Amino acid sequence: MLNNPLLFIYKPLAIIEPYSMKKNSILFLVILFFIFTAKIKAQTFPDENWLYDEIREGWDTGPKAMEYYKFVRDSSVVTGLMIIQNGKIIVEYGDVKENSYIASCRKSILAMLYGKYVKNGTVNLDKTIDDLNIDDVEGILPLEKSATIKHLISARSGIYHPEGYPGGMQEYAPARGSKKPGEYWLYSNWDFNVAGYVFEQETGKNIYDEIETQLAIPLNMQDWNRSLQKKEGNTKISKYLAYPIWFSTRDMARIGVLMLNKGKWKDKQVIPEDWVDEMIKNRTSYEEVNNNVPAYRNSGTNFGYGYMWWLYQDMQDPRFENAYAAMGAMGQSIAVFPRINTVIVYKTKAIYGRSNTRQQRVDLLKKAVELYNLE
Repeated sequence: MLNNPLLFIYKPLAIIEPYSMKKNSILFLVILFFIFTAKIKAQTFPDENWLYDEIREGWDTGPKAMEYYKFVRDSSVVTGLMIIQNGKIIVEYGDVKENSYIASCRKSILAMLYGKYVKNGTVNLDKTIDDLNIDDVEGILPLEKSATIKHLISARSGIYHPEGYPGGMQEYAPARGSKKPGEYWLYSNWDFNVAGYVFEQETGKNIYDEIETQLAIPLNMQDWNRSLQKKEGNTKISKYLAYPIWFSTRDMARIGVLMLNKGKWKDKQVIPEDWVDEMIKNRTSYEEVNNNVPAYRNSGTNFGYGYMWWLYQDMQDPRFENAYAAMGAMGQSIAVFPRINTVIVYKTKAIYGRSNTRQQRVDLLKKAVELYNLE
């Protein structure tokens, strides 16, 4: 095991998801600068315990490393972070064992669960809201009833019914009935919560039981605790509950490694490979995201959207080629970088309620560039 607490700590915090994700991008820029020279080796997978890579010379020793470690320690409040390359741990920081709330990363996990049932025909993504008998507190408009499951999981339903669990971007929503399903992207928890309900209705399975069966057991998750998982929401606003998920950092990392390997874990295809491709296929361009949600403009990172996964787009750094991420408020992320065979996972415990200022986030990158002459 690595003997020293390594350099990379960061913790963006925001109440609303878009602002959190806007700021989170700095973390990846910092970390990727450090790993670009690493050689890509044969892929490995953790068994019950993770394997650690050799310590990269200069990363955790020497005056520059110590200066940067002190800076990020004093300027950031990430509670757990891991960098995995070629299936081995390069960097580990903080408490990676404790389960805590992963916020909107839950949506990307749900997208993964869909794959098995889309593949075997149990779930037909072209079924409409009308076919599914979906109704809600304020009703569903005739135009909205033509939205499909596919529209729900790509955040393009055109249904702007109030959400009973906060975290969406409905302050940017057009008027109800003004957009046809499929023609406009808006990140809305109504879509995602209904997608959870529809998954359970169509499969007859509980989301948390499916996480255990499809992911926790096959991936040998070390910290999964079924008893922590409970649905939440205000049913006076919307009858469709959210499905909060609690994972440890090191179990989040297993999700990232599974995605990096196109749904395959060792010799078993856990998630259909073609479904992984579908999840990370561009459904919404970064131009549309930036146009519809002004908070994303000029953030330094451009995100498109697939099936409940965020897609890095129009990035100058080639290491971001085909990269994608699950992201959540308060500093939760599972980011996958196929070009360099790397997964970056970090989280901040929600109960702390702490945050860095925007300037501190920028300074983390500037300090790294200053100390390591990064280009």
